Amino acid sequence: MGDEWVVDDERSHGAEASAPANDLFCLSPGRGVCDDALMDDAGVDFAMIAVREDGLWQVQPMQTRLGDELSTFLHALRQQPGEGGTLGFVSVAEDFFVAARVLGDDVRLLLSDVTCAQDWPLAAAVIDHLGLDQPEGEELDEVSPAGDLEIFADLGLPAMELAMLCEDLDLYPDEQIGSVAARLGFGEQYEALVDSALG
Repeated sequence: MGDEWVVDDERSHGAEASAPANDLFCLSPGRGVCDDALMDDAGVDFAMIAVREDGLWQVQPMQTRLGDELSTFLHALRQQPGEGGTLGFVSVAEDFFVAARVLGDDVRLLLSDVTCAQDWPLAAAVIDHLGLDQPEGEELDEVSPAGDLEIFADLGLPAMELAMLCEDLDLYPDEQIGSVAARLGFGEQYEALVDSALG
């Protein structure tokens, strides 16, 4: 994992522009270095939100178009404040995922695979938000996460474990997110949400 793609909390926090939001959910069915993308389609597999109230997690689906653009996604998360911030996940093209943790104007972001920034606008927007250079050359040859690997550390998922999860080429993004959900304590809700969408 290249250290240049990992940023500290202060660098990865910040505000994003507002955009309209609605809450619906939609899910469509290899990992590896990010495959070439069809740029006329945002390619969002699914988007979801998780908030904790009175110590209990609540998981909600989001309309896939809310994951098309980073600003829209973050604005939607701000509409559902929760204890310790609101968590959001977007899976794109079965290649990568974006995780966010929003508390007011404070934003923490994680991109599971920097190589996808070359092909997918959402991934590129995350890199820009983090203040990092877009990957190029040999940086595009190896899967590596970018952003705040400590994003879930206080919730029970250490940075090293999260990095290993992102770099596991045998897992699809929905499986990676499922592993995160299980470690944070809302794995059953996540599985039920996905099962419902697939059914």
